[in-house]
Order: sequence, then structure tokens, then C-alpha cells
Amino acid sequence: MKTQILYFWVALLGGMLFGYDTAVINGAMPFFTSYFDLSTAMVGWSVSSGLVGCIFGAAIASWPTDKFGRRDTMKIAACFFLISALVTGTTSSFWIFVSARILGGIAVGTVSVTTPIYISEVTSAKGRGSSSINFQLGIVVGILAAFFVDYLLIDTGDNNWRYMFLSMSIPSILFLLCLFNVNRSPRWLVQQNAIEEAEHILRKNNSPETSKKIIEDIKTSLHHQQSEASHRPPLFKKPYFRFILIGIAVGAFSQLSGIAIVMYYATDIFRAAGFSTNAAIGQTVIIGVTNLTFTLLAKFLIDRIGRRKLLLWGTIGMSVFLALLSFSYFNAVLPAWLLLLSLVGFVAFFASSMGAVSWVLLGEIFPNSIRSQGMSIGSLSNWTVNGSISFLFPIVAGALPNGGGYCFAFFAIATLCGYFFFKKYLFETKNKSLEEIEKENL
Repeated sequence: MKTQILYFWVALLGGMLFGYDTAVINGAMPFFTSYFDLSTAMVGWSVSSGLVGCIFGAAIASWPTDKFGRRDTMKIAACFFLISALVTGTTSSFWIFVSARILGGIAVGTVSVTTPIYISEVTSAKGRGSSSINFQLGIVVGILAAFFVDYLLIDTGDNNWRYMFLSMSIPSILFLLCLFNVNRSPRWLVQQNAIEEAEHILRKNNSPETSKKIIEDIKTSLHHQQSEASHRPPLFKKPYFRFILIGIAVGAFSQLSGIAIVMYYATDIFRAAGFSTNAAIGQTVIIGVTNLTFTLLAKFLIDRIGRRKLLLWGTIGMSVFLALLSFSYFNAVLPAWLLLLSLVGFVAFFASSMGAVSWVLLGEIFPNSIRSQGMSIGSLSNWTVNGSISFLFPIVAGALPNGGGYCFAFFAIATLCGYFFFKKYLFETKNKSLEEIEKENL
């Protein structure tokens, strides 16, 4: 029981730092924009610089994850989080601020690869979905906490934006402390031929017979795939290309929904609709509460109705509310509450489907021998799209009449395309061991 509680906190705090780091900039933006006297393009860069770090972190994460292990790689990321929080909250140089944002982004990108892998590898098949979704739960808790802390710190003076960034140091320290008390991944240990330690860890959640069977299944999986790799590139040719393609699609479509725009620019969207700055930041708390509520719903449903059904149901709902959001941009006479309703509806469907399912899927669909590389590619896809649209949104929205409306119309169409892709290519993974998923789909 103690071990399961620790795994819960690893997933929750890892996700919380992910969400907190990416969302804290939302409420801080109006204030550091004024402090640094930033142009529209530089505002976009202040947001997307962190995402550049995410892209780099996701791209390189598979190497330390395989070399040093999942747990120790997360420790390094926790230290990066802490440094980023302290520097962004104290510097008077915009370029040092951006550099610290990039460092924090590297930590986010690394955690987005390593934590879902770790949780999927240390939990049983029956509860893996609800356990893995704790990472996404942490993300939305982090986002909500960032929105709430931003709101509380609005009236703390000219340095309010500094306090917003410095507040990230608290979960960073908690995450690091938690990691000193958990085991290493048994599947990584088998790869390192540390069989005795791997079996000892597995016995904490399984019978001795089941633990031995899992060890043998992992050995068989690794031996088969290493033999395959000796005469065939393992990632971009059969039989692995199918997994890589699904991973890229899961990462890309989750961001082509436009969720990053809502989380990064919600304050500006509400201000453009006529809300004051204080009221706009207050509305983001509603968005955060919605995100948390429907993520909890997904946690309840994911091991009952499955990942695929949740994803298909959610993409349809997201498309409808994104279309409504786009429509509200093109009709200025519509009441401001319709904008809030559209955003809340979109976030509700995202949180209960794509937001919850994507990181779970990326942590479990790849075969053992390519899991870290596949997860890295899927996460890289996520962050590349995220960074691109986050940088371009304020530019397009400012350059075109009703530019925001065109952006959300694009997101609606892209999300609908995601529905048809997942309906055709995605397989179900609920209640199956990682080795069973591999055997059925290779």
C-alpha cells in the first residue's frame, strides 16, 4: 500500500510540475509583458521558448531514460524545474528569463516522456489506466493551482509575476523528495540484467508466480526484439512503424485541438471579449476546475470503457465546442458568457478524453525494447505542434480580423480529422499487460 501511495505521488507531482510550469505564465503574462516592454512577437516567444525546451527535452529524454533509468532521469528533471523557478522569479534580464524558461521546458519535455513510462512499468495491467492517468490528473491539478495562485497574487505589487514563477519551487522540491523513496522500474532493471532486484519489486504487487511470469515475458519480449533489430531498423519499418505512427498521431492531435492556446492565452482571450484583467484571470480558475473535474471522471471511466471509446467520444464533443467558439469570434453581438460556455465545454470534453488518454496510451502502446524511443517520439510530436501553434496564435490572431476565430475553426477541423484517424487505426489496450499488448499487435 505504501508503495502504491508513493507511485501515486510520483505521477501526480510529475504531472503537476508539467501543468504548473506550462500554465503559470498565463496569469503572469500581462505583468511581465509590461515589465520587459514586449512586442506581440516577443510575447509569443516568451511562451514558446519554454516549449522549445520541451521539444528538446522530449527529443533527448529516451537516452537518459534508458541509460540512467526512469527514476534517476526524473530526479535530474526535478532539479531543472527548481532552477527554472528560482531564476525566472528573480532575474531582471528578459534573455535570462527566456533561458530559464527553456531549462524548465527541458524538464517538462523529459518528465512527459519518463513519468508515463515509469508508471506504466511499475503498475499492474488491471489498474494501469487509472494509475497512469494520475499523471494527467497532476497536469490539471498543476494548471488549476497555477491559475489559482496567479489569481491570489495579482494584488501583491509590481513583483507579483515574480512570486508566480517562484511558487513553482515548492512542488519541485516535493517531487525530488518523493523520488528518493521509490523503486526503479522493474522492466528497466531486466534490460540491465538486474533480475533479482526487478523480481523483488514486482513481488510487492504480485504473487511470486506472477512475478516470475512477468520477468520471463519481459525477457522473451526483449530477446525477440533485439534479434529483430540486428537486421532491421527497429522504429520506422515494420512491425514497429505502426506503433510509431499512432504515437505521433496521439501527440499531434492532442495539440491540434488547440488546448495549449486555451491554457496559455485564456486570460488574453477573455480580455479581448471585454473582461477586465482581474475578471479574466478569475475565469481561468473556472477553466481549471472544469479540467480537474472531468479528468477525475476520465480516471473513473478509463479502465471500464477503454481508451479508444473515450478518445472517439471526446474528439466529437471537442469539435462541436471548438466550432461554437469559432462562431462566437465572428459574431460580436453574441453575449460574452457564450465564449465562457464554449471554452468550458471544450475543456470538459478534452479533459475526459484526449487529455486523459493520450499520456496513458503513449506510456503503454510501444513494445518493451522501443518504449522509451517511441514515447520520446510521441512526446516530441506533442511539443513540436504545441510550440508551433503557441508561437503563431498571437501573431495570426493580431494580424487578421477575427484571427482567433480562424484559428479555432482550424482546430475544430483538425480535431474532427483526429476522430477518423483513431477510429481506423487505434487499438484498445485496457486490462492487458504491456507484453500482451505487444504480442497482440506486433
